[in-house]
Amino acid sequence: MSDTRAYDIEGIELTDDRYTVEQGLVRNKYRALDADGNVVLRSKQKMLKMKEEFPFVDADGNEVFTVKAGGIIDVAGNYVLSDARTGENVVVLDNDYSLLQDTWRIRDATTEEKLAEINSRGAMVTLARDIVPFGGWIPHKYEISDQEGAHVGSISGQFSLRDRYDIVIDDASSVPKEPIIAAAMVIDAIQGN
Repeated sequence: MSDTRAYDIEGIELTDDRYTVEQGLVRNKYRALDADGNVVLRSKQKMLKMKEEFPFVDADGNEVFTVKAGGIIDVAGNYVLSDARTGENVVVLDNDYSLLQDTWRIRDATTEEKLAEINSRGAMVTLARDIVPFGGWIPHKYEISDQEGAHVGSISGQFSLRDRYDIVIDDASSVPKEPIIAAAMVIDAIQGN
């Protein structure tokens, strides 16, 4: 069982068990709100980069971490979350994209130990979102599980003009929250959800 303190990121402390991620009016610009509606993180995908890059800032605009693709135009691949203050790689988000199921693994950047997994729920919904005209308007839902496969939370898309996800982490004893919140934003931007 992993100790979440090993994945603390300097400059940010996420302590709630409910968050909301909202897409801005500008594509690939996001903000995360805590349970009280306060902005805790913001991110905007850097445009015109050879590798996908998402810098994350706190409510005051201070950079706290960055998520960067491991390769050029990396739709299914690795995205490294690095602490902006220490420069250390904290976790890796692995994407195993398929037409029937989106699977994202969160692994320790050093040991490569799996910490959590995020899976889309419903093969028919995932397939419809990819092939049916206007399928992208169908809200996406993901299940979060810990390293043993036990349910720890969910990411639920809401039907709206701007993408909006409600994130619930039921038992975060072994799952660091920052990568989960970052993954919700990265998944939406990369896969055009």
